[in-house]
Amino acid sequence: MNIALLKTICEIAGAPGHENRIREFVLNELKSLNVEVSVDKMGNVTALRKGRERKKVMAAAHMDEIGFIVTHIDDKGFLRFNTLGGFDPKTLTAQRVIVHGKEDIIGVMGSKPVHIMSPEEKNKAPQTGDYFIDLGMPKDQVEKIVSIGNPVTRQRELIEMGNCVNCKSIDNRVSVFVLLETLRKLPASIPYDFYAVFTVQEEVGLRGASVAAHHIEPDFAFGLDTTVAFDTPGARPHEMVTELGKGAGIKIMDSSTICDSRMIAYMKQTADKHSITWQPEILPAGGTDTAALQRNGKTGAIAGAVSIPTRHIHQVIEMADKGDIQHCIDLLTTCVSELDGYDWGHWGPVN
Repeated sequence: MNIALLKTICEIAGAPGHENRIREFVLNELKSLNVEVSVDKMGNVTALRKGRERKKVMAAAHMDEIGFIVTHIDDKGFLRFNTLGGFDPKTLTAQRVIVHGKEDIIGVMGSKPVHIMSPEEKNKAPQTGDYFIDLGMPKDQVEKIVSIGNPVTRQRELIEMGNCVNCKSIDNRVSVFVLLETLRKLPASIPYDFYAVFTVQEEVGLRGASVAAHHIEPDFAFGLDTTVAFDTPGARPHEMVTELGKGAGIKIMDSSTICDSRMIAYMKQTADKHSITWQPEILPAGGTDTAALQRNGKTGAIAGAVSIPTRHIHQVIEMADKGDIQHCIDLLTTCVSELDGYDWGHWGPVN
């Protein structure tokens, strides 16, 4: 596995609506592949591999990561911010961030010291509004670099831990990696036109994928995203969703999508045929680009999703298993390569 490539992809900044850097990186990677590349008005990147027949297959991996946007600079140079994407406020404590102004500068998430908190404050769950960004500079220096509306991302490098990788933004840069590696692995001849789309603004409402799916109108679609692996101390079996090291997740449903039963059956059958380790995934809350792919074409799409099990999701210590990542690459590659060999008119037994 190309860990150096995954490391670079995960560490590049790209808050929702500010995906410029990761988009340029993806475009550069696509130059060496046999694909037709386009960028739409929202900033989605589409790489097209032509197939033997003109049916359309779409796979989407979002490029954006959860982040922040500067909303205020106070008299002492401290920044206030809004979130871009979903955060658990307690995970902001003691973190370094990067403010992307005229230049990149490091800041720290500050809050009231525990030494001077009242008993009530100590027992209260933290709120996003309790935090500010400290740049270590007075207001006049800050304003030379930072403006209202500048994006902010989290600062944390990728490291290997056992058989895992750990970094900020495994969600969803690992899927960007999976989609790029799938394009490298696909055979020279594939059954249908394959649209590999690197989408924008997923973390704030599946916005890029909605536009891309409306334009492409896929017949078949695969979402690519991380999912919860709550296989840690205190987790009850029914809460785990997925587990690290148990293979690629085949999505059955989440809060925004019920995957097509034909696609679920096809993905399971394909995984078993090729000895690809997989596990079922039902996510009680949260959604992915899969919902947009399934619904935004004029007649909808036969849609499913490959999900990468991830611990500590939406934190700066997200963790994924290297074996699971490889199984996800293998599953998507084989599913795209063999779509014409399945009876898509068969809906299966009525339960």
